[in-house]
Amino acid sequence: MLQFDVLILGSGLAGQSLALRLADHHSVALVTKCQLEDGASSWAQGGIAAVVDPMDSTESHARDTHIAGAGICDDGATRFVVEHGREAIQWLAEQGVPFTPAEEGPLHMHLTREGGHSHRRIVHVADATGAAVQETLTQKVRAHPNIRVFEHHIAVDLIVGHRLGRADQGCLGAYILDIAEDHVVTFAARHTVVATGGAGKVYLYTTNPDTATGDGIAMAWRAGCRVANMEFIQFHPTCLYHPQAKSFLISEAVRGEGGLLKLPDGTRFMLQHDPRGELAPRDIVARAIDYEMKRHGLDCVYLDISHRPTEFITTHFPTIYARCLELGIDITKEPIPVVPAAHYTCGGVLTDLRARTDLPGLYAIGETACTGLHGANRLASNSLLECVVFGEAAAADILAHPRAIAEGLPEWDESKVTDADEAVVIAHNWDELRRFMWDYVGIVRTTKRLQRAQHRIALLRREIDEYYANFRVSNDLIELRNLVVSADLIVRGALSRKESRGLHYSRDYPETLPKGKPTVLRNPRWPSGLVRWISARD
Repeated sequence: MLQFDVLILGSGLAGQSLALRLADHHSVALVTKCQLEDGASSWAQGGIAAVVDPMDSTESHARDTHIAGAGICDDGATRFVVEHGREAIQWLAEQGVPFTPAEEGPLHMHLTREGGHSHRRIVHVADATGAAVQETLTQKVRAHPNIRVFEHHIAVDLIVGHRLGRADQGCLGAYILDIAEDHVVTFAARHTVVATGGAGKVYLYTTNPDTATGDGIAMAWRAGCRVANMEFIQFHPTCLYHPQAKSFLISEAVRGEGGLLKLPDGTRFMLQHDPRGELAPRDIVARAIDYEMKRHGLDCVYLDISHRPTEFITTHFPTIYARCLELGIDITKEPIPVVPAAHYTCGGVLTDLRARTDLPGLYAIGETACTGLHGANRLASNSLLECVVFGEAAAADILAHPRAIAEGLPEWDESKVTDADEAVVIAHNWDELRRFMWDYVGIVRTTKRLQRAQHRIALLRREIDEYYANFRVSNDLIELRNLVVSADLIVRGALSRKESRGLHYSRDYPETLPKGKPTVLRNPRWPSGLVRWISARD
C-alpha cells in the first residue's frame, strides 16, 4: 500500500495547479492514464476568460456567463469564479506561462474576444493556450520533490469507508491499475481529488482526447456522490471536417476575430438563427449548423476567415493555419470545412465552493465537477479559469482540514477472476455505445430516442458488469465501465428535463420553462445517511 497526504487523479490544468499549490506542505501523488501532457487541457486553443481590462467588469462577465448558461448557473459559484479571474491569470503568469503580450493595456497581455462575451477578456497564448499552460506547469510538477507522478496508471475505483464498515465513512484513497505492470496498487490518502476531465468519448465524434471517458464522474457516482446537469453536453460548433484529421478543434476565437459561417455556395446563415450571428453562444451555433446540414443534406459547413489579412491570420492562429495547411487547406485563401462535435461535459460531480463532494475527504475539480458555473451551456474560455480558481479553493480547504490516513486497507482481490478470453466484447460494446449515443442523445433529442438509448445502455451495463466480475481489469475495461455509467447519467438527466434549455434541445418539449432548475441525480444504492449531503452554495 502506498500512502500520500493527497491523491490527485488526473493531470490536466485542474490537477496540476492543485498539486503545485499543495506540494510545499503535503506529499502528493499525481496519477494519469497516459503522460502528464496528454489531458484535454493541452487541447484548449482559445484562452482563459478573466476580467483584467478596467473597461470590463466582473458584473459583465457574470452576466455573460448567466446568459450563456440559460438561466441555471449558480449565482454564488459564478461570482466566485469571475471575481477570482484576475488573480488566477496572475498566478499562471508567475508560474511562467508566456501569455501573448500587448504593448499597452492591463497586465500587458493581449485580449481577444469569443462568442457570448460582451468584451475582449480572453487572455491567451496565440491559439495554443492550453498546450502552453500545460507545458509550463508540467515542468514544475516534474521538478517538485513532494510530487510523485504516476504515468500510465488508471484508477479502478475509490476506496470508501462505508463499504468497508469503517467508522470513517469518507473516501480513503483508490485502487489504481499500473497499466505497464498489469497490477492493481492500493493508494491510501488523507484527501482524494478527482480531476479526470469529462466524458466526451461517450460520443462517436468529439474534440476530446481518448482519455475523456468520464472516469471521475463514474467513480464518484459509484461511491455515493450526487451528480448534476449531465444532460448538458456541449457540442463545439467547429471541429475540422477532414478524413485525415482526428478531433482537431477550430477555436472559438476564429469566429471572435471575424470568421463567418457559410454554406458551400458562400451564403452566410447564422443571422437567420440569431441576431448575434457567429458570436452567438455555442449551443445556438451548433444547432444552427446541425439544422443547415440536415436541411441541405451537407456533410459539413464552412468557416471563412480568409477576408482578414494573411499576417493577421498566421499571427493569431499559427497552430490552426499550420495544421490545415498540412491537410491542403490554406485558411488565408479558402474556408475551413467544419462540423459540430461533442466538446465539453457541463455537468458532473456536485461540489460546493470549496470543491468538496458529498463524500468526506473527496474533492472534484475541473470538467469532472459540477460547480454550478456553467449551467445549461458553458461560456467560451470559462473552463480553464474554473480549473485554476477551484484548484486554489480545494487547496485552501485541504490545508485547513487535516485528516488521518487510513491504515490496513484491503488489497485488491483477484482471487476469483481470470484473464479475459474474448477482448472483442470490449471493443464491440465500446463502438456500439458511442454510435447510439451520437444517434439518439446528440444535439437534437426526442423522448423516443432517449428511451431507445436507455434500453441499450441497460443491456450493455449487464454485459459489462458480468465481464468485470469474471475477468481481470484492463485499461479498456475500466474505461468502458466508466463510459456506460456516464452515458446512463446523461440519458437520465435528459429524460428528466421536460423542456428545452441551453445544450439540451428536445423536439417533444421545445419550449423553455419560465424558471429553470438544475438536474440533480442521487444514486439510489446509497442511503442519504451514509454521506454528507452538501449544498452547491455552501
